[in-house]
Amino acid sequence: MLAKPTTLLLQKRLFRLKSSNTQINRAGKFIVLCNSQITEHGRNGNLKEAESIFARMPHKNVISWTAILTAYYENGHIAKASEMFDKMPQKTIASYNAMITAYTRSKPMMMREASKLFAEMTERNSVSYATMITGLARAGMVDNAEELYLEAPLEWRDPVCSNALISGHLKVGRLEEAIRIFEGMVKRDVVSWSSMIDGYCKKEKIDHARELFEKMPERNVVTWTAMIDGHMKMGYYEVGFGLFLRMRNEAFVQVNSMMLTVMFEACGEFGKYKEGIQMHGLVSRLGFQFDVFLGNAVITMYSRFGFVDEARKIFDMMNKKDVVSWNSLIACYVQNDEVEEAYLLFEKTPKKDVISWTTMITGFSSKGKMGKSIELFRMMPDQDDIAWTAVVSGFVGNGEYEEAIYWFIEMVRKMVRLNPLTLSTVLSASAGLATLKQGLLIHTLVLKMGMEFDLSIQNSLVSMYTKCGNVADGHQIFMSIKSPNIVSFNTMITGFAQNGFGEEALELFHKMLNGGQKPNQITFLGVLSACTHAGLLEQGWNHFRSMQSLYQIDPGPHHYSCMVDLLGRAGFLDDAIDLIHSMPCEPHSGIWGALLGASRIHLRLDVAKLAAQQLLELEPDNAAPYAVVSSLYSSAGRKSDSEQLRMAQRLKGVKKSPGCSWIIV
Repeated sequence: MLAKPTTLLLQKRLFRLKSSNTQINRAGKFIVLCNSQITEHGRNGNLKEAESIFARMPHKNVISWTAILTAYYENGHIAKASEMFDKMPQKTIASYNAMITAYTRSKPMMMREASKLFAEMTERNSVSYATMITGLARAGMVDNAEELYLEAPLEWRDPVCSNALISGHLKVGRLEEAIRIFEGMVKRDVVSWSSMIDGYCKKEKIDHARELFEKMPERNVVTWTAMIDGHMKMGYYEVGFGLFLRMRNEAFVQVNSMMLTVMFEACGEFGKYKEGIQMHGLVSRLGFQFDVFLGNAVITMYSRFGFVDEARKIFDMMNKKDVVSWNSLIACYVQNDEVEEAYLLFEKTPKKDVISWTTMITGFSSKGKMGKSIELFRMMPDQDDIAWTAVVSGFVGNGEYEEAIYWFIEMVRKMVRLNPLTLSTVLSASAGLATLKQGLLIHTLVLKMGMEFDLSIQNSLVSMYTKCGNVADGHQIFMSIKSPNIVSFNTMITGFAQNGFGEEALELFHKMLNGGQKPNQITFLGVLSACTHAGLLEQGWNHFRSMQSLYQIDPGPHHYSCMVDLLGRAGFLDDAIDLIHSMPCEPHSGIWGALLGASRIHLRLDVAKLAAQQLLELEPDNAAPYAVVSSLYSSAGRKSDSEQLRMAQRLKGVKKSPGCSWIIV
């Protein structure tokens, strides 16, 4: 009789227990669902939704608190994340790790808070060490990161902690230290290999990078991108493009936006129009949307090709645009001589930055509209050193050297930071005016600022001294240049040539070739000018012919002008005429002027009449043809023809410009 109640009671208790377990399971599932929703809303930037869910949860666990903490720091609210951490009823290693991550991903000054929290931890795991080491490395505190790395248990170092330390060393340029960590790793992953390859490439040790690349057990798109970009940055376009094709053929790697951005930048940089179009076609076939980075790269590429309409189409297709997108298209219009179109776009730009304003200032100055450039400059909300330099450079580019120096002085008065380009530009103004005194003052300023070893400034100093006739000081500065570039050699060769040191100019040219430097069009202008001033006809001819045969450089009108001058001075006027007739382009006034001058020296009236006729067609108001032909008529005893020509000159109102010279007071 007593068994039944006991059995019934037991059954009721079991039923209640099952109901209770069901409720607990349901509550647990509800918490898990809420936690995942908080995490998702936080990642998507819906912070208010995440806060609302957290606030309405009847029960929260440590994961709930960690989720809302993470949502706050992911959306930039570090103070709120810290406040939530302090309120947590229970903290775990994961909670500490989340808060440390928040601090390390914030401003570098927050690393102190992260270090305090790390020190408070009674228990740590591999994530704790990895988070702190990564944060210290990102903040540039690499020595501190290394100390903590050595404290971490060996089994927790590889690969994450080691990768973070490698990245830190590479960030501050310590390649050897990064190699030491890499070679000491027991376990490496694709990030380890990719970081080292990128490090070697940035130090221009491309052979080491390639050797490591070929040894890799597996490669991802980051590895391929680093390797391809490294070759492109070194100028090895063909190798870089070959690697891209190899990746497409061999590897099961999906091309991403960053990889395509590298390829578009390279195509634009090296002028590879055909390959650029192919890359654009690939983007369409792969179904890529033109995101901000990719779209900007394509706009820049088409800009360099001179395809303004194509650049505009890409711009219009982009769903999202940043200030770089607008600036890229504005620069595209400016670079392709469509300044008015650039200005229309500039006025529509929703958020202008210093680059937007400076690009337009440069654009108007390139068209000679310095008044408009100054107007824009005065309207700028923030005028930095780049904008000031653009104004100074604009005046120099338009030959208004005194204005350039005036604006430079204003810049100094307003205590705007002077950069190497500013000083290089104002030195060009001094060179244009041939004002040695002004140039010396700027040189003194360069020395005071400790910029005397900047290559662009050194090149400008060489130009300034040689244009002012002080070749010795110009050459002394040239000799002090540790690694002269093509601009350095061109400047010194031209300086020698313009001051009558033809032999020295040619000697330096041969030294440049022996050093492995490749000449360009400007180099040959200096060389041919040197031959002209030194009367070295045979050498001049040889150098002129070598332009195409040895260096694949097409001579331009100025090279022909030098040769006509050289032949004319040597008395070979008929050869000079033949050379003019062989030109692939129309001769400009300088060429006919050189022939006219030579005809006067050698008393060739027939050549003078030919040159004068051609020169007057190009420059009807030029008095030189009348003066030279009239003088030759007089020399030939044809005074009536001389008087008749002078009468024609007076009737046409052509007057000889008065001579002038600079007097520096």
